[in-house]
Amino acid sequence: MTPNRNLPPPHPADSRLSRILHPDHPLCREDVVWMLEYIKKKVADEDPALTELSQPRLLKNFHCFAEAAMSLVHRRHCSAQEAGRLRAWLIEAAYGLTTPGTNEPHRKGKANAD
Repeated sequence: MTPNRNLPPPHPADSRLSRILHPDHPLCREDVVWMLEYIKKKVADEDPALTELSQPRLLKNFHCFAEAAMSLVHRRHCSAQEAGRLRAWLIEAAYGLTTPGTNEPHRKGKANAD
């Protein structure tokens, strides 16, 4: 099988996003800060994927974004359970920017630009 040469190479942000959201990747503070900055930029840029979400879903995204951010502020010791909770918050906070059921960025008809 030959690779499709018409496809653009993966964006560095896409591969980092996938790596951070992967359950086997050990989260570090830098990863969490990067994810929060990524989500903040998508919101500030008014990413079209977010406009397709319902108000209750956007509130859940915000709630999980705030939980992840506050966990950094409080600098709690990060046990395996806390790391799992933090990853779940990041996944929920990025909902709509990622394809459901995968760690790949959300792509409804057009590519996201960073």
